[in-house]
Amino acid sequence: MPTAFDSFELGGKRLANRIAMAPMTRSRAYDPGASPTELMATYYAQRAGAGLIVTEGTQPSAIGQGYPDTPGLHSAEQVAAWRQVTDAVHGAGGVIFAQLMHTGRIGHPSLLPDGLHPVAPSAVAANGQVYTRQGPQDFVTPRELTEAEIAQTIGDFATAARNAIAAGFDGVELHGANGYLIQQFLAPNTNRRTDGWGGTVDGRIRFAVEVATAVVQAIGGDKVGLRISPGNPYNDIAEDDVEETYGALVARLAPLGLAYLHLVESADRDLTRRLRKEWPGAFILNPFTHPAPTGSEALELVEDGTADMIAFGALFLANPDLPARLAAGGPYNAPDPVAFFGGDHRGYTDYPVLT
Repeated sequence: MPTAFDSFELGGKRLANRIAMAPMTRSRAYDPGASPTELMATYYAQRAGAGLIVTEGTQPSAIGQGYPDTPGLHSAEQVAAWRQVTDAVHGAGGVIFAQLMHTGRIGHPSLLPDGLHPVAPSAVAANGQVYTRQGPQDFVTPRELTEAEIAQTIGDFATAARNAIAAGFDGVELHGANGYLIQQFLAPNTNRRTDGWGGTVDGRIRFAVEVATAVVQAIGGDKVGLRISPGNPYNDIAEDDVEETYGALVARLAPLGLAYLHLVESADRDLTRRLRKEWPGAFILNPFTHPAPTGSEALELVEDGTADMIAFGALFLANPDLPARLAAGGPYNAPDPVAFFGGDHRGYTDYPVLT
């Protein structure tokens, strides 16, 4: 069996290792129009030792934004600004995919331009609060998408994927996890539609399948990944038919030839093994290690065949040279939660590397 330090072929790219940097929202897109900054380019280039970098969630449209200072990929200004990031990562020998994240009902009108209001499959508010520039505020009841708006949203994902390639990305990851729009269509508590976009398993998986299909048609399946989190209750998601829903989803997506499936694992390792067996392509795993962050012990999951690659989140945030540290057995910098979202270089680009 291979080890996590062996190279891997992904979507026609030869990755240096099987260690992925998981997408992590950092809320530092301070340049005009929610555009990436030079500091963001430094941050990602520092971590180019990953076999694959997946960026923070990046909105495919203005209405897809759910948090302050998250970047977009829906304007020429943003595309140009992302180019400094991709050039920096490629210059350091890395491979980088942009994660496309439409937050759906997870957001607030104060974060959106021109009087826009958060949208979702159904007009069901999430329990909880979202951080805004005015502080934490309750989630609002989203506006239910019309069929025409669903078609427009699918088109927005495809356009953002084309923009990502124009910005120099090696591909895109569709964020179908953590309670955002794609998962809102998948989950019965957030999708109460009775038309062709809900009501049955086939109806609820339709949006995810059509988004993936449109993006594959736009840029090619070898440049498209999908992240899912079956049964994850984050952002007030409730899924009581996980096996059936995600089994059907994987079966429908398999013929598209996606570059990879990226699973945010629940405590159900049996489901992980089932999806791994049924998925014909590359399988990236963000293993269940709650409450601790994913650590070096997860590398064994490559060796025993549970996954092709392992995605690290918080540990990669605090250790820009994580693959080297994993190979050396540590030591590891501890992440500073105070600097996770927003701020300057502190807790962002100032974590030391091994000497």
